[in-house]
Amino acid sequence: MIIRTMTQKDLKSVSAVCLRSFRYSVADTLSLKGAKTFASVTTPESFADRMQKDNLMFVAEDGGQPVGVIELKEGRHIAMFFIEPAYQKQGIGKKLLAEAFDHARQEEVTVNASLTSVPAYQRFGFKPNGEISESGGLVYQPMARIVEAQL
Repeated sequence: MIIRTMTQKDLKSVSAVCLRSFRYSVADTLSLKGAKTFASVTTPESFADRMQKDNLMFVAEDGGQPVGVIELKEGRHIAMFFIEPAYQKQGIGKKLLAEAFDHARQEEVTVNASLTSVPAYQRFGFKPNGEISESGGLVYQPMARIVEAQL
């Protein structure tokens, strides 16, 4: 298992990982509008657009294939964080978070966590940071974590 910077050749694979993980753990909790919003932000084209901005993206690779992704927006906000369902609970998320934290440009890193992912983020040291909200049908809990704290 290696963690590396995402490249253009990863776009389709990473999009597929995100969609499989979303369907596995989040899709059933959202409206059709939320599912459509998620699908639109995880297309290969959407990832490619964000790669041109101030977003760092890292993949966990196993056997030459991406099995996890994390996206750090503006060095301070986790915009995407998904692990292939068959690879979950194997420490990959911890490694991807550590990589993102190594590149954080602020002491506090935030995330808008899907409600199903809140317990996982809490295990990684994130704490609720505001009220549950909704945007484009996506329901989320704002959370934050100080980077210097141990994973």
